[in-house]
Amino acid sequence: MSHVLSEETHRNLLARIPHCTGREISDWLRTVEDGPALFRFEEKVSWLRHEHHLDYGHAKAIVHEYDLRRAARKLR
Repeated sequence: MSHVLSEETHRNLLARIPHCTGREISDWLRTVEDGPALFRFEEKVSWLRHEHHLDYGHAKAIVHEYDLRRAARKLR
């Protein structure tokens, strides 16, 4: 299954996450960072869904954002 999101879809999902979960994106990104050392995208999504009871779309957007920010850090 592809994890590619359009930029607009990704931003819309991120904007809704704090309202739907009661936690800011930065909190979720720390959760992924501090979570188990999973390598595959779908493993991270599955972990967030089951451990933190997130909807698939929200979990996917969080992991996608985490991966984008991690890649940006490596380029600096």
